Amino acid sequence: MRIRYKKWARPELEASSFYVDNPEELRGKWKTRFMNPNLPLNLELGCGKGQFISKLASENLDQNYIAIDLVDAMLGLAKRNVEQLYKEKNIEPENVILTRFDIDRILLILSEEDKIDRIYINFCNPWPKGKHRKKRLTHTRQLEKYKTFLKENGEIYFKTDDDDLFNSSLNYFEEAGFKIIKKTYDLHSEHDFWYNIETEHEKMFSEQGIKIKAVIACLQITQK
Repeated sequence: MRIRYKKWARPELEASSFYVDNPEELRGKWKTRFMNPNLPLNLELGCGKGQFISKLASENLDQNYIAIDLVDAMLGLAKRNVEQLYKEKNIEPENVILTRFDIDRILLILSEEDKIDRIYINFCNPWPKGKHRKKRLTHTRQLEKYKTFLKENGEIYFKTDDDDLFNSSLNYFEEAGFKIIKKTYDLHSEHDFWYNIETEHEKMFSEQGIKIKAVIACLQITQK
């Protein structure tokens, strides 16, 4: 999604208590950055405007969350969404961190010591052209990177509107040693599939009559 430059985003992010500007410095020690470092640690890749992570984190105070995006304007909006939702619930955003980084280089900021319990990937770029498919966040090449810091039996929650991306991703998961726990080609028809937090893209696609595909994949290989 393209978004206009917002001159206020960078100053607001730098002043925020839950934004990290130099994530490389926390590689291997992310848990120490949270008020309660003993809680399970989860990760959203490509958080966009933050509607998903703000609701998820504010409803699950017994979990810690890192949300990554590459665009300051997106992160600025995510920061405001987190602040607003936490304020409405009269709580402090102590279990969520926003950071700016290129997900393709994610091993520069996360290591096996970080022990991520769950990864969320929502409506990522489908990169339909063959020469670009390795850029997909669910491509085997990327999944191999995630295996470095994802705990054994850790999970990836993935949803998309794109049929080709979804079907290809099912193959990517298996190639990378993940087990498909659940999958659906029509998420909104399966109300007990998971507790679904509807994203901005999801609402838009659903209103167009496009069915939402979703999968839970579990890492079951022994970590080195």
